[in-house]
Amino acid sequence: MVKLAKSFRDLEVYKIAFEGAMEIHEISKKFPSEEKYSLIDQIRRSSRSVCANIAEAWRKRKYIAMFISKLSDSAQEAAETQVWLEFALACKYIEKDIFDRLNEQYEHIFAMLSTMESKASAFCNMNSHKERLTS
Repeated sequence: MVKLAKSFRDLEVYKIAFEGAMEIHEISKKFPSEEKYSLIDQIRRSSRSVCANIAEAWRKRKYIAMFISKLSDSAQEAAETQVWLEFALACKYIEKDIFDRLNEQYEHIFAMLSTMESKASAFCNMNSHKERLTS
């Protein structure tokens, strides 16, 4: 059975991305203070941007090309987050198991965004903008 979404907050991909961003926020509190204006700011910004771009895509679904473009932006931010996670691992700010779990979570986000892109018409081409398919 397909669930219907009334807002971007109902999308499973948004929920997973939000959860990941919040976990990264908590984890990054333990990073050294010298990383405040580099790694901490970058990883928090990119992880939050995944969510923000999903929300923007939702609002732009009237135009399929814009919807897909914002999903692509979200995927790019997810990839950037993975890079910052890799730096955190290499600098020994996070353990390998945490890296592996978060990296896998962002791979899952990529897959969900890709599915949304391939099924964009299901999100964009409906009579009412009140309800959409969730991914």
